Amino acid sequence: MTEDVADQEHSQAHSIVKDLGVSENVRLAEELVFEALGLISDNPDTLDLKIATAAITEMRDAYEMFAPYKNERKVAIFGSARTNEDDPLYDQARRLAASLADRGWMTVTGAGPGIMQAGMEGAGRERSIGVSIRLPFESGANSVIAGDEKHVSMKYFFTRKLMLIKESQGFVCLPGGFGTLDEMFELLTLTQTGKGLPVPIVLLDEPNDPFWEGVDQFVRDQLVARGLVSANDLGLYTITSSCEEAVEIIDRFYSNYHSIRFVGNKLVIRLRQGPNDAQLAALNEQFGHLLASGSIERAKPSKIERRDDDLVSHDRIAFTFSNRGYSELIAMIKVLNTFVD
Repeated sequence: MTEDVADQEHSQAHSIVKDLGVSENVRLAEELVFEALGLISDNPDTLDLKIATAAITEMRDAYEMFAPYKNERKVAIFGSARTNEDDPLYDQARRLAASLADRGWMTVTGAGPGIMQAGMEGAGRERSIGVSIRLPFESGANSVIAGDEKHVSMKYFFTRKLMLIKESQGFVCLPGGFGTLDEMFELLTLTQTGKGLPVPIVLLDEPNDPFWEGVDQFVRDQLVARGLVSANDLGLYTITSSCEEAVEIIDRFYSNYHSIRFVGNKLVIRLRQGPNDAQLAALNEQFGHLLASGSIERAKPSKIERRDDDLVSHDRIAFTFSNRGYSELIAMIKVLNTFVD
């Protein structure tokens, strides 16, 4: 693209956004329009244009569907579509979602049969959100969520996974096939690399079911032993056969910790109750190796957080993160959760 063409497309993008009356996130809106105009002017082939158009359409539909539930706490449940109703895992998923609903969580699933339907049965239609995939061998959304406004259907797995992961604050994976393992490992990858937020990830099976223990053994024997992942990465997930423990793990993860945000080069962790002097010193002793420089310190809401009215009443700690050891942030959060009175 020549400089003159780029300038022209930037000007067009600016005019389009201005005509739409956009008043928030103007720069990002202009960038989105600019890239769309650039893609069109690149004369992509039909398939490339179809993929880009469908992806944007699906994301827009999903954003609109999730918007009313932005402030609702949500747990995504992954598992096999082939699990039958008489399978103990089906009842396990149903009881899990029912318990989560009792604790104020909504359940998000892929809206298909098997574990996905079991989760929605447990949560109930009012506490369920579905993001289904259109497949030639599945008839559509399960009977719990079909026709509900809290359901969206997608063509592509990548847009579906984006929405399932982006909109959830906790994750429970039950045994499943290639799709479930793909979702689980992508979730671990996003958390490990800092492309996703720190979240509780629970691998749930039945008592005496070796499914997740077998996966864990493979990770230890082949990935950790070969140096392909760090031993600390084992802390990204927890294996249990208890619904009650799974729910407790998710609830406890947010007992003091609320969220993180980068402000400039500082990683800010927002808390319901900040550390006292002794606890702060212990944090620096245990996790100081995660810092690029300086120390872990108490912090006040930054100018940008005050501008956005972003949890300004919460306590904070902040530090210059080395951008390595994202899995150890999970360990830090677990320690921070012990600071609650």
